[in-house]
Amino acid sequence: MTRVHTIEPVTRIEGHAKITLHLDAAGRVADARFHVAEFRGFEKFCEGRPFTEMPGLTARVCGICPVSHLLASAKAGDGLLAVAVPPAAVKLRRLINLAQIVQSHALSFFHMSAPDLLLGWDTPVEKRNLFGLIAADPDTARGGIRLRQFGQQIIEKLGGKRVHPAWAVPGGVRHGLDAADARELRGRLPEMLGVVRTALGRLKRVLDDQRDEVDHFGRFPTLYLGLVGPDGVWEHYDGALRLVDAGGAVVVDHIDPALYHDYLAERVEPDSYLKSPYYRPLGPEAGVYRVGPLARLNICGRMGTPGADAEFREYRDRCGPVADGSFYYHHARLIEVLCGLERIAGLLDDPALRSEDLRAEAAPNRREAVGVSEAPRGTLFHHYKIDRDGKLTYVNMIIATGQNNLAMNRTVAQLARRHLTGATLAEPLLNRIEAGIRAYDPCLSCSTHALGQMPLHVRLVDAGGRTLDETRRG
Repeated sequence: MTRVHTIEPVTRIEGHAKITLHLDAAGRVADARFHVAEFRGFEKFCEGRPFTEMPGLTARVCGICPVSHLLASAKAGDGLLAVAVPPAAVKLRRLINLAQIVQSHALSFFHMSAPDLLLGWDTPVEKRNLFGLIAADPDTARGGIRLRQFGQQIIEKLGGKRVHPAWAVPGGVRHGLDAADARELRGRLPEMLGVVRTALGRLKRVLDDQRDEVDHFGRFPTLYLGLVGPDGVWEHYDGALRLVDAGGAVVVDHIDPALYHDYLAERVEPDSYLKSPYYRPLGPEAGVYRVGPLARLNICGRMGTPGADAEFREYRDRCGPVADGSFYYHHARLIEVLCGLERIAGLLDDPALRSEDLRAEAAPNRREAVGVSEAPRGTLFHHYKIDRDGKLTYVNMIIATGQNNLAMNRTVAQLARRHLTGATLAEPLLNRIEAGIRAYDPCLSCSTHALGQMPLHVRLVDAGGRTLDETRRG
């Protein structure tokens, strides 16, 4: 017999979810489940649509990371056309993806997680939010807002709008970047670089001051998956898949992303619309893997830009060859922002961004293709099949949040074992569990195809179904 604690919903993430804690007869945490209770069915209602519509359609899967879906979908379309995308279009796609990573990571760190990290776990919940951060540390809050604005500005100048741009298309992109816009963006880079370097300094002090927290915050061995460049450099748009184990040893390398289904399987759970992918050869228990900033820094050998490489070396000195604690997602996220800004600086000076050779056009030459790109939260797969008229007969999207699902469950269980005392849902427990989920920056609209802001509802139920404790926020 078990007792059940339910935390519903979880706050400061994107989408609707709840957490259930399962206790054994002795009152110890036996298991934890992260439930996603909303369903939109994006994959199913795309069937029958022309594949050429998919980049614009799937950009609307999510308002936080629309560019990620735009690019993965366009790359799947490239595969269906069987064309080589013009080099200038590839550079422009890379630029907008870097902007997506910068703006999304800025939202995650400064808006979602900084209230916990910088204000402190014991700060009253009504002050432990973005408005509390603005009151306590206006410079940090303002810097985070401007950093996100910078990424959104690049997206707007390329895609025509900041959210849901229909700019990338099968075979390329619609237009390049105006020279005046490039100069304007270049002028903002020094400030943005200063913001992220200051944030890195602040976060490293938190890591030093909270060693005990870091050591028990979703820390356990898993596999790690992501794209890397041909020489092992950090990659966000192209490259091949690499999977490493908890010790940093390469399990499989140089995987063609189109063959993902030979390596990854998806388990469907009866209590959630969020699927649970795992590494197929090891099964769902031993095959748990993580994606996203933590994984990308665990599988690569270097970042590829001077400032980010220096931070990466310090990061490895702190964590060793593999960072296995979820707390380090925040550190990895900021290093990726720094790398993104440095790469953006190089791209803005490239005259190819003003090229008019931006699109390869053809009729469909294949009936099946896979597009893969690195979204801010991790590796994103779009798998399409079409009929002879180019209409979709099959759509499968494997979203980063789903790939982190099994690891998020383990993180919640570990934090609950440490902070749950008796039959009371105390604030320290709620803080840590929510923060453990937020470290992964889950996007539930993407992963279940859900939408909304959430209060918090927590319920504690004993083995007989009797409510022992209940609390609500918002």
